[in-house]
Amino acid sequence: MKSFDVNINGIEVNAVYSDTAVNDIFLPLLKSLSELQRKKGSRILVMLAAPPGAGKSTLASFLEKLSKEHDELVDVQAIGMDGFHRRQEYLLEHFAERDGEKVRMVDIKGAPVTFDLEKLTAEVKRVAAGEKCGWPSYDRHLHNPVEDTYHVEADIVILEGNYLLLDEDGWRDLKNYADYTIKVTADENFLRDRLIDRKIKSGNTEEKAIHFVDYSDMANVRICLDNSAEADMTLVVSNDGEYLIAQ
Repeated sequence: MKSFDVNINGIEVNAVYSDTAVNDIFLPLLKSLSELQRKKGSRILVMLAAPPGAGKSTLASFLEKLSKEHDELVDVQAIGMDGFHRRQEYLLEHFAERDGEKVRMVDIKGAPVTFDLEKLTAEVKRVAAGEKCGWPSYDRHLHNPVEDTYHVEADIVILEGNYLLLDEDGWRDLKNYADYTIKVTADENFLRDRLIDRKIKSGNTEEKAIHFVDYSDMANVRICLDNSAEADMTLVVSNDGEYLIAQ
């Protein structure tokens, strides 16, 4: 077993990955990506898409760490799309439609419409082109993005996010900038439990956490599970947290 501690969007996370997942999935993946990068001779962009609660941010960070522990691998840099949430002030003042009703964007924060897709697309183009550039993060305690938290400079960049493979207008174009794509899926109830726990750790009461997850997060989970395009690799997170390659 390999234990991994990391801060994700202002929350301390401890993840444990099995030796089987590391040796049979993650290291072979990193070797393939290293070969792809060397063959291309310039930066490759990997998109890792997964529903909320599937552990994509932690996994991307773990792959970065793992790549740096093996000399034969090209170093990976993990970045996320969460820094492209629209600002809280914007979400409080603007509305969207959910199930035929007009709702405040802040009440469905995390839905595709609450991200700045135009800005995300522009920055993805820069990363795909091999530019060295700044990249934003998202802080769950501030409830806002933080600009230029990271400087993108690695030869293999893994971009993780919920909607990177979303098969909807505008979003589906993002896939064109990826050299390799990974999709993660999991059971809805497993994701719900994880999301409630995460919301509580962000400072919410259990009652408030359950309400938000059931009203907002689970709708986004279903969007990701039902409307994501096919990927070069699909992983499944089992109900005990184990990563498996989809059959």
